[in-house]
Amino acid sequence: MRRKFRPVSPITLLPLVLLIGAMFLMTRSTKKKQQAAAAMRDEMQPGTGIRTIGGMYATVKEIGDETVLLEVAPGVHAVYAKNAVGAVLSDAEYNRIVHGDTEEELPAVPDDASSLTAATEAAEADAAAADEAKIDLGKKDGAAEAKDADAATPEDGKDGKADGGAEAK
Repeated sequence: MRRKFRPVSPITLLPLVLLIGAMFLMTRSTKKKQQAAAAMRDEMQPGTGIRTIGGMYATVKEIGDETVLLEVAPGVHAVYAKNAVGAVLSDAEYNRIVHGDTEEELPAVPDDASSLTAATEAAEADAAAADEAKIDLGKKDGAAEAKDADAATPEDGKDGKADGGAEAK
């Protein structure tokens, strides 16, 4: 008795092909990252500023096969694995981060605060002038208000309230 072999449909092989393709792409990107990190570590020279994967900034003193001697602070040395170097920094970037040096000129800060508040005072003066320039349609002037108050008070001395509405005496 012979078995018949059915041909395999390409649709049934599609998930397997996609899985192999995804694995290939992931390993390829990982290899590129590892090669870039190795090239970065090869750029290290004694005197170069670096940042470790733990976030510590230091200066390279000596480079061995698998280790690096770092100067963490003046006179303080530590031995680290080469793989612990997270980034090799340029001299300008290292000095900016560690020493606070800046290459660009920062604006000068005045000795007194008067020049800093001049713009605020000008804005307040403009706002006050704008308030004065507004026309108020709902208010009367002081003389007209006093005249109206006198007219509202009865001449007989009563306050114009009905019985029971006056204050207790």
